[in-house]
Amino acid sequence: MTWAFWLTTLIVVATPGTGAVYTISAGLARGTRAGLIAAFGCTLGVVPHMVAAITGLAAILNSSAVAFAALKWAGVAYLLYLAWTTFRDHSDLTQDSAGATPESFWTVIRTAILINLLNPKLTIFFFAFLPQFVPTTGGEATLSMIWLSLAFMAVTFVVFAGYGLFAATMREQVLQRPPAVAWLRRTFAATYVLLAGRLALQEH
Repeated sequence: MTWAFWLTTLIVVATPGTGAVYTISAGLARGTRAGLIAAFGCTLGVVPHMVAAITGLAAILNSSAVAFAALKWAGVAYLLYLAWTTFRDHSDLTQDSAGATPESFWTVIRTAILINLLNPKLTIFFFAFLPQFVPTTGGEATLSMIWLSLAFMAVTFVVFAGYGLFAATMREQVLQRPPAVAWLRRTFAATYVLLAGRLALQEH
């Protein structure tokens, strides 16, 4: 793995997107554990894209306007759903995250997985990005793709976990200011709408 791979991966992962926004939201709302679970869920959401790139399904998605549009609009709809539920949420954030039910954490990880899963550009990114660092000679191309994908996932988890931990450390300061909680919820809801709009405008 070259420095170019690590640098490009870090830039791509660290650039704020839907997964980062959701991880920060989870850390602020439920604390450290939820932030880490969200980071793990977003990382798991990379797996289907990795499999698609390795097996060649990404090429089908890249060549099929219908498949790309279907996945894109499903992602747009889900982001708008997240915006609506975030805006409508008036629950009390003062409850410690340790007291939350197990189902709530399954909800966090399911949402995090879906956020990355319903992003067709991530599949095409894997299809275009990883092969640049795979040797063209020899019979180890598939193995190299797997290792590069796992490295990408590791960086994703570390960076997103950092987002979640930072948000969790700010949680107490935020909770001491009820108007700030309402403002943050509106901000996250608006961000999901903007991200949905950006995804909707993406061309095949």
